[in-house]
Amino acid sequence: MTDDDILNEFRAAQALLTGHFLLSSGRHSGHYLQAARVLMDGARAGRLAEALVRKLPREVREAIDLVVSPAMGGVIIGHEVGRALGRRAIFVERPTGTFELRRGFSIDTGAKVLLVEDVVTTGLSSREAMATIAAEGGEVIAAASLVDRSAGNADLGVPYTALIALNFPTYAPDDVPPELAATPAIKPGSRAVVA
Repeated sequence: MTDDDILNEFRAAQALLTGHFLLSSGRHSGHYLQAARVLMDGARAGRLAEALVRKLPREVREAIDLVVSPAMGGVIIGHEVGRALGRRAIFVERPTGTFELRRGFSIDTGAKVLLVEDVVTTGLSSREAMATIAAEGGEVIAAASLVDRSAGNADLGVPYTALIALNFPTYAPDDVPPELAATPAIKPGSRAVVA
């Protein structure tokens, strides 16, 4: 898939939004990517996952024992990447604010793990999920996401592959341009805003 093909998938799902958005980082943006919308169609989610898997280096694809994603955003794409790889896919979740394994999930000691996210912006949730995976005995050998919104700045400490990079400007609360500040900010994501 080309970048245009990928963006067309997002547009077709009405997942690429424009307006005034308050991001979970506390920053503001005129663009928001609602990855859940692009993944609500199983065929589209499968196409995107297969394209992401094709971008992974062959040696990484062959070494993976398990796919793990952080809930909520990474669950669907993680499942589809697991399917494309022919590997099990599980997720970590934060019932009390800290990632943990639940639902009878476990990670074999020494399992080679691919961490899969929908969107990486700062890499914070990825790093938190990776710490949980390590504490459970897994070894994260690589990370992948549908979208890299970090402008290449997310340091995950392992090789990282994104299907596409989208770098929209973001603004600190006291630096929002007047044209953006003229409309109320919408908080479309699933995480609380960082104060």
